[in-house]
Amino acid sequence: MVAEPAPIAATAEIESEVWRIGAEIHAALPSPARHPVRALDARAIQASSEDLELRAALFRLVDVTPACRSLDDLAGHLGEYLEEVQEPTPPLSAAMRAAHTRTGRRALGAAASLGIRHMAHRFIVGETPEEALGTLRQLWSSGVASSLDLLGEATVTADEADRYARRCDAALEAMASAAADWPGRPALESDPAGPVPRANLSVKVTALTPLLHAEAPDLGVEDAARRVRPLLRRAAELGAHLHFDMESLDTLETTLELALALLTEEEFREQPSAGIVLQAYLRDSTAMLERVFDWARSHRRSSPLSVRLVKGAYWDHEIVEARQEGWPAPVFETKAECDRSFERLTRRLLEARPLVRVAVASHNLRSISHALACDRILGGDGRDLELQVLRGLGDDLAEALADRGLRVRAYCPVGDLVSGMAYLVRRLLENTANESFLGQQQRGAPLEELLAPP
Repeated sequence: MVAEPAPIAATAEIESEVWRIGAEIHAALPSPARHPVRALDARAIQASSEDLELRAALFRLVDVTPACRSLDDLAGHLGEYLEEVQEPTPPLSAAMRAAHTRTGRRALGAAASLGIRHMAHRFIVGETPEEALGTLRQLWSSGVASSLDLLGEATVTADEADRYARRCDAALEAMASAAADWPGRPALESDPAGPVPRANLSVKVTALTPLLHAEAPDLGVEDAARRVRPLLRRAAELGAHLHFDMESLDTLETTLELALALLTEEEFREQPSAGIVLQAYLRDSTAMLERVFDWARSHRRSSPLSVRLVKGAYWDHEIVEARQEGWPAPVFETKAECDRSFERLTRRLLEARPLVRVAVASHNLRSISHALACDRILGGDGRDLELQVLRGLGDDLAEALADRGLRVRAYCPVGDLVSGMAYLVRRLLENTANESFLGQQQRGAPLEELLAPP
């Protein structure tokens, strides 16, 4: 048995490394002139982040778009929402006037539809896995691996769950077949624990059963398991990786229980490569991680369990539900608390290698630099640390990290605009938050602010 290294403390040595690494990565980020379309998107997002009424209007428009029956209908909604903006800019005033004429509504509706679809395709790589394969190959050729996510929120019928399972099976087949022809990328294909699969699929347990309810968890676990087992079997046959996504708190315990129980079964004790997600914004995330470590110590696998550390994407949902029910908030309520939790969990994960494989998912320059600093102080060279970004949000960061020879993976959603709407709204909320790293970067915050300890 390999002994786990001694823990490290948050010291001046770490901060010095964070600054050095962060400055190097920041200097390597592509200039706006290199990607003019991304720069234009960033300016549009910055404008919406600075005007909360405009931001609310645009989110309402994005949310209602799938239900609009015509461009005229879409323009009517946009005009109605813009009326709530107290001090519209000249372009917005012109758009509001256009919404009152038939010709203007048609033109406004076409522009709004085009803009929303452009933004959707920034985050969503295709409507089907087959459509996404070209993007996945381009990413791989540029030194960035991928994890495909088939968009779809919770299912309500068994037929929907069966369709999602079939989509997952087809996606595994499509990725594995296409990846066989990709060029060799040693940094992406192995780490000290062994081979790293080229094909990587993230699945949502809530989409694999309509029976996932807190009041009867065993029923949901059993129903989901009968659809997950064939996917694990298929991933093992194809040499692919299957990752269990975590969603809101009410399904987290059931998802974790299902993942660990299935990977304990004799058939899946060794293969396929598999992983779970840890959400740093949850107050009990440390306890959950220690539970995962205990499981990993008792079930040593030839392919160690992968743990993807994220900040968490359901903060608003958790806060609203807790307030409605009169519960204590299960999540940290400030960004600084969440960031500190993320750094504590990063250190703990890196200290526990090779018990688990570690994937740190963030677009925050401080968070990424801190992970790399801890890795180096622990004697690592980046080979058993994976850095992950969201397609559309972390493209520039992924490019800079890949150019440094680090293992980078982009999380790539696939699906149509309707199934992807909830995902798109969450990504826009993240991208337009004033306190987010991307928001700070777009405002031209100095490096000292971007790398400051939380």
